[in-house]
Amino acid sequence: MIDRQIPDVVLKTRVRDESVGGDNPFRWQDLRVRDAFAGRKVVLFSLPGAFTPTCSNEQCPAFERLYDELRAAGADEVYCIAVNDAFVMYQWGKHLGLERVKLLPDGSGHFTRRMGMLIDKDHLGFGLRSWRYAAIIDDNRVTAWFEEPGINDEGADDDPYGETSPEKVLEALRAG
Repeated sequence: MIDRQIPDVVLKTRVRDESVGGDNPFRWQDLRVRDAFAGRKVVLFSLPGAFTPTCSNEQCPAFERLYDELRAAGADEVYCIAVNDAFVMYQWGKHLGLERVKLLPDGSGHFTRRMGMLIDKDHLGFGLRSWRYAAIIDDNRVTAWFEEPGINDEGADDDPYGETSPEKVLEALRAG
């Protein structure tokens, strides 16, 4: 993945728009990932799914805690992407109390598939999801890559988490 350009994919997001009115003042907005990341150094991490144990108890909260350090080390922004829809990602962010990490919904898994990280978690009833990975992306090019070992479709793992921790990403950012 190092030195590869990220996929040119459009994500279906929801943004707050007070002009919509009512109890749910949000509208659909397409987000072209390459446009959002262009000219910026971003940290992107992916996980199997919102509201799942390791993702909710460890990985996403850890990136939120280290957000300021990641920014100080050179990241312009920190994003979490998962194969979940915009509604789920929004509610998960509220549930976790996220204030800084930006959540990206890859509801159809197109970005994840083109990154080579789409796996089948049917053994858990999840369907297609992302393998756990993280990347430093500079102007749409992957400059550092972190992936949990043992990618598979059979559930032949204990949902590994360690290689994609924010501490490892932070170390790489500081190393330059």
